[in-house]
Amino acid sequence: MAIDTLSDVPKIKKHNWFRNLLLKLALLLIIILGVYVYWSYYNVYSDGDRTGVLTKISHKGNIFKTYEGEMMIGNMAQSSLGLVNEKFYFSVADKSIADTLIKLQGQRVTLQYQQYRKSIVWRGDSEYIIVGYTKVP
Repeated sequence: MAIDTLSDVPKIKKHNWFRNLLLKLALLLIIILGVYVYWSYYNVYSDGDRTGVLTKISHKGNIFKTYEGEMMIGNMAQSSLGLVNEKFYFSVADKSIADTLIKLQGQRVTLQYQQYRKSIVWRGDSEYIIVGYTKVP
């Protein structure tokens, strides 16, 4: 029996297993990278309060202008030079909070913060982001 047409020829199924492997590895890499970025930059590591005297709030940055501040907290660490105040460095992502904190410089405040594992340039230099405040009488 002769083969008359090409449709009668059995087709050989090509398995491109290398291409499938590369696609699966690329997908796995994207998932791992996404989890890492979320875990490092967007997942809150801790939150809490710090109380002290607000000493500085500045608006700085070359491309991304962020509000950066420092506060002298009540703990005193002793060194060979005497007593040294401990400073708490933080960033403020919300402009309305930053504007109020600028007016409270030199006063005693309690700052509520969220700590992230790493900082993002548009959120601020510090891993401590201020989310609220209370003026201490």
